[in-house]
Amino acid sequence: MKTLSFIPAALLAAGLLISACTSRQAPLIGITCSRSSTGSTLLPATYSDAIRKAGGVPVAIPTVPGEKAAAEVLAALDGIVFSGGEDVSPAWYGETVLNETVDIDHTRDRSDSLLAREALRTRKPVLAICRGSQLLNVLLGGSLYQDIPSQLPDNVGHRNTRHLIMVKDGLFLHEVMHSDTLTVNSMHHQAVKKAADGVSVAACAEDGIVEAWEAPGVWAVQFHPEKMLQGGETRWLALFKAWVRRCK
Repeated sequence: MKTLSFIPAALLAAGLLISACTSRQAPLIGITCSRSSTGSTLLPATYSDAIRKAGGVPVAIPTVPGEKAAAEVLAALDGIVFSGGEDVSPAWYGETVLNETVDIDHTRDRSDSLLAREALRTRKPVLAICRGSQLLNVLLGGSLYQDIPSQLPDNVGHRNTRHLIMVKDGLFLHEVMHSDTLTVNSMHHQAVKKAADGVSVAACAEDGIVEAWEAPGVWAVQFHPEKMLQGGETRWLALFKAWVRRCK
């Protein structure tokens, strides 16, 4: 692997000092981060714990300043997780902000978009969770519900709740979890509205909200399997193990 001329400090997250030249068998998995109001890099430990349990080596990725930095980061990684967090700016899919519930971090939007485009260009495996699912759908040409309660008032409840999803046979979630239905957590107010061309919907809630999808190189879920795994629902480790295997 190439030596990086740009190595963000947060790639040393959780005390993991990893040389880009070091020989290793476990895949190196980058995880995108949120930022605090003071600009500090933030990442719940649930993401890194899930990747570690699945056999990967997790590293946190702070915001990158440009295309060159994104390319250098992706060159060192075997796969990348786009984590949850703030809302994706409606400007990215040609809309204006709907209401005061829309919470945007423009710096993170730009950074994540640079990393995502580089991951797609280089065909690095992508696991997109919550905001990550929304971001990748937008970058591929889709759109979002900006605020589900306002735009889809008869929804099943997607903020801090649990609900049933219907899983489509033949796509990644069914192949990994071996079930036609799953009960998942839900803590979002945005979601895929128009799926991008090339996206195959893998699961939906009873109200029609897209809960999982796949595209070449991408597995995406709207819910948070890493939180369910932390909460003792060990079956969700299968999802992370299957994705980490794709990164080897």
